[in-house]
Amino acid sequence: MKRLSVHFATMILLVAAASAQDDTAALKFLVIRDYNGKPVRNASVVMHPVNKNGKQARGGFELKADADGKASFEGVPYGKLRVQVLAPGFQTFGQDYDINQPAMEITIKMKRPQGQYSIYENQQNEKKDEKKQPPKEPNAKPQR
Repeated sequence: MKRLSVHFATMILLVAAASAQDDTAALKFLVIRDYNGKPVRNASVVMHPVNKNGKQARGGFELKADADGKASFEGVPYGKLRVQVLAPGFQTFGQDYDINQPAMEITIKMKRPQGQYSIYENQQNEKKDEKKQPPKEPNAKPQR
């Protein structure tokens, strides 16, 4: 009888341990150029947990991509995660991910910087001292 109760207690502990496993994930990142698919070396991959209200929580981790554009991290808790990637010569990347699997692979495509928008862009090309000629009227007779 003792043997049966010990066996039963062991089974309960094993089931409890299996159901209480950590809900963490192993993430693998691949950072590549959007325009040609080549890796971006030394890119900074910054991860921040996101709370239920969609706001970035305190804490986080920063990784560096290797020469092949790869970075990895184990032990990321399940839930929302904000990922930002920074690399010189590229636009900053940012996106939220739902971490819900034990292993996830995330590919990030970095884009080239784009020109800045300016409301003054067209006016810079005009010379300030030039006077504009009034438009000619159609069917106007030349004056003598």
